[in-house]
Amino acid sequence: MERRQAICLVDDDQEILGLLSDYLKQHGFVVSCAESGAVLMDLLRDSQPDLIVLDVMMPGQDGFVVCREVRKQWQIPIIFLSALSESMDRVVGLELGADDYMVKPFEPRELLARIRSVLRRKGGAPAPGRFREKGCLSFAGWRLDRAVRCLHSPCGVMVNLSGAEYRLLMAFLRNPQTVLSRDALMELTQGRSMDAFDRSIDVQVSRLRTRLRDENGEEAGLIKTVRGDGYIWTADVRQDGA
Repeated sequence: MERRQAICLVDDDQEILGLLSDYLKQHGFVVSCAESGAVLMDLLRDSQPDLIVLDVMMPGQDGFVVCREVRKQWQIPIIFLSALSESMDRVVGLELGADDYMVKPFEPRELLARIRSVLRRKGGAPAPGRFREKGCLSFAGWRLDRAVRCLHSPCGVMVNLSGAEYRLLMAFLRNPQTVLSRDALMELTQGRSMDAFDRSIDVQVSRLRTRLRDENGEEAGLIKTVRGDGYIWTADVRQDGA
């Protein structure tokens, strides 16, 4: 029998705990509840859930402090819930190591979708595509070794990729000659839809283009901007040994 995934809800509002607990149990999760950061830490010493849903505005230690304490010992995925809607609060939460941030009030269905998305990403579920997840991919003289996430340029220079750069590159390589919107790229790389005015994908594309410069330091032209629609990967992609 497949193991049911465990969620820990942390909120000082008993009504919210009860409603979310019942809802997630109906959708197949094992749910535990904590009314404070101190209770959460006690629970974690006995067993660790697959994901924590953590309220920010709690008396005593707020969610940001609790997240910092959890991150000292565990890498359990965390989704923040908060009445704070300022973009800076979101940035602070994500920089502390949270995997997602939702603003109250929210629809339980959206929280469920985000929980499933984070669990898929953290569990290493393969994204759909036509390539196996092992081996090397080649394009325009470049070679990507997915086992070590290392990119080799046509002239033999080794380029180390960050996690975000690797995920973005793989999104393009799985969908060559296909226009991908910014929202589609956000979903493929982060498992969530793009917020209004969010331009983080543009920044990541710019960084990836820098990685893909040719031996003269010029952009290789592998990623083209499609004005008003997104981006397209222009080169053919081949799986070595395929």
